[in-house]
Amino acid sequence: MSDDRLAAARARIDALDEQLQKLISERAGIAREIAEIKAAVDGGEGNCYRPAREAEVLRAVAERNHGPLSDETVTRLMREIMSACLALESPLKVAYLGPEGTYTQAAVYKHFGHSVEAVAMSAIDEIFREVEAGNADYGVVPVENSTEGVVSHTLDQLVGSPLSIVGEVALAVHHHLLSNAPSLERVRRVVAHAQSLAQCRKWLDAKMPNVVREAVASNGEAARMVRHESESAAIAGRAASELYELPILAANIEDEPNNTTRFLVLGDQPVPATGQDMTSVLVSIHNRPGMLHRLLTPAAEAGVDLSRIESRPSRRQPWDYNFFIDLEGHVEDAAVRQVIDRIEAEAAYLKILGAYPKAVL
Repeated sequence: MSDDRLAAARARIDALDEQLQKLISERAGIAREIAEIKAAVDGGEGNCYRPAREAEVLRAVAERNHGPLSDETVTRLMREIMSACLALESPLKVAYLGPEGTYTQAAVYKHFGHSVEAVAMSAIDEIFREVEAGNADYGVVPVENSTEGVVSHTLDQLVGSPLSIVGEVALAVHHHLLSNAPSLERVRRVVAHAQSLAQCRKWLDAKMPNVVREAVASNGEAARMVRHESESAAIAGRAASELYELPILAANIEDEPNNTTRFLVLGDQPVPATGQDMTSVLVSIHNRPGMLHRLLTPAAEAGVDLSRIESRPSRRQPWDYNFFIDLEGHVEDAAVRQVIDRIEAEAAYLKILGAYPKAVL
């Protein structure tokens, strides 16, 4: 009896798989048709990726989900289907902080799916230049970590760049100690990005207090550096472990279990409102008493949430600062527009860095 039930269940799965395959092929055909329609309208210029549309589709997927798969799982599956269909329309090239195996590369795949051409850059400023020059359609850069704060280099590059923020990615970060060494006691050097070393400081102090710590440009670079060494270890993710064939000597060594990094997606087109958006602005204020209070008051009076405010030296003169502010809502929203206009009236300078959909899961 149990064998009959098992065979029947497998037959139902086979039938569903066939239906799924047909529907995915049909979706891909429609995606190709959309590309042809767009080409007829605009001459085929530009890529077919639309951040607002993508975010709306993925949110709808999560809202329709009733299990047993999690919202994160079903949106990831749909993201890959959308990515493959989009590649039929116009394959995307996305620049990221390399080499291969970095968390930034993982953020690229989480946001765009695996059917894009992910191009590794050696520094954050190179990512900006690659997109500005048109050599890449988009760029993905880290901007802040939940335990170690902002990535200052990214904020500094936003000041003078003509690019806009067109999306964001929130990535749960789990650090692993990768090494060919047979045990922790045999490791003499740990290599990682400075922020990752900081995020694992307590664990390293407790488990490897006398080991040399070396900061490098990225965790992917750290894994690449130590892949042929027997007494060095890298802090990196599981992708780097698989890519460079480095065993995981210790897993999940981050000090905070909810460690999350936020990434920005950079592009050159405006993004329409979706109803769940963020607007990022850069503000420079006059050096007068009470100016910061006057800068923040309009948002409080309008009921617009300021989800983040960071200051960075402006480099114009000593003790002069730029403020980076994230507002809940889209610049097209009446309340957000009013707040920005009032801030601009008080500020020495204001630049809208981008209005974009909030990260989807």
